[in-house]
Amino acid sequence: IMDRVVAEMDAYDYDKYTAADVRAALSHEYRTLEDFKALLSPAAQPFIEEIAQAAQLETRKHFGNSVCMFTPLYISNYCENYCVYCGFNCSNRIHRAKLTYEEIEEELKTIAKTGLQDILILTGEEKKQSSVEYIGEAVKLAAKYFNLVGIEIYPVNTDEYRYLHECGADYVCVYQETYNTDKYEEMHLRGSKRIYPYRFNAQERALRGGMRSVSFGALLGLDDFRKDAFATGMHAKLIQQKYPQAEISFSPPRLRPFINNEENNPKDVHERQLLQVMTSYRMFMPFAGITISTRERAGFRDNVIGMCATKISAGVSVGVGGHANEEKGDEQFDISDPRSVDEVRSAIVAHGLQPIFTDYI
Repeated sequence: IMDRVVAEMDAYDYDKYTAADVRAALSHEYRTLEDFKALLSPAAQPFIEEIAQAAQLETRKHFGNSVCMFTPLYISNYCENYCVYCGFNCSNRIHRAKLTYEEIEEELKTIAKTGLQDILILTGEEKKQSSVEYIGEAVKLAAKYFNLVGIEIYPVNTDEYRYLHECGADYVCVYQETYNTDKYEEMHLRGSKRIYPYRFNAQERALRGGMRSVSFGALLGLDDFRKDAFATGMHAKLIQQKYPQAEISFSPPRLRPFINNEENNPKDVHERQLLQVMTSYRMFMPFAGITISTRERAGFRDNVIGMCATKISAGVSVGVGGHANEEKGDEQFDISDPRSVDEVRSAIVAHGLQPIFTDYI
């Protein structure tokens, strides 16, 4: 799968697509890989309104009016990797911290009081500080209070994913950051994250380990965003074909400033381009979930829910802890939407949509 994705991405010439190709993609009931390429191309930009309307029809067809709500909980920000775009990178001078089990449970209790039933457990990528056993115990605690527990941690082996699934984890989020192998090496200067194939195959190992759902994404802005978005979609599609029982989802994060690096947009991706990526995902994979994070401003998030996004975070803290008490460790990046769970829930209702706290038990 990796070889196919990289080869197809390298050969993707998005400038060759025309308005006729975009119209053809819009007219098809099921979109091919060629249609997906056309929808991501510059030729599709003048059609963004039509694409958005078509994407909304697809979203309503498969997801109704429901929008799932969740929140992330960072339990550690220690990291062994030197990723030049991330606030947690091992060379960045920030306040490092790791929650105790008692502190984790206190955070979970506080979050559960908001009514949320879906939580995402996150750590920095440092196995010594955040062992699989430590994460497993955190997942067990989370499963006491939440119906859905996700993990966004360093990639692990199949047997370790199986252990975390047995502890109560339902889904796994892993982001390739960029699918360009040369750029990937430039961006990851130190640490186990430098091993491109091991990260690429993480979703497949998670599914083999029993996980129900896996999420895909590239950090838009690290490299050519159209090629990265295309590779993300193709990767997800091939995994879906190989594991038809799996729930597939996308998360399209953009670069954000972080502590000691306020200018962090080397290949800036604007909201109109982000919308093009999200609606293209929806047209290409109608059944896939799409998550919109607090990296984006409130107005943009409110507009894409129901149109193409099916999951939204709320009441977010991207430092270690920060729900029950003050943040114990520094943040990974700056967020754009600081609204509480109640505020986001009200915004969903105001858009004629239904906020969902539990979509799976």
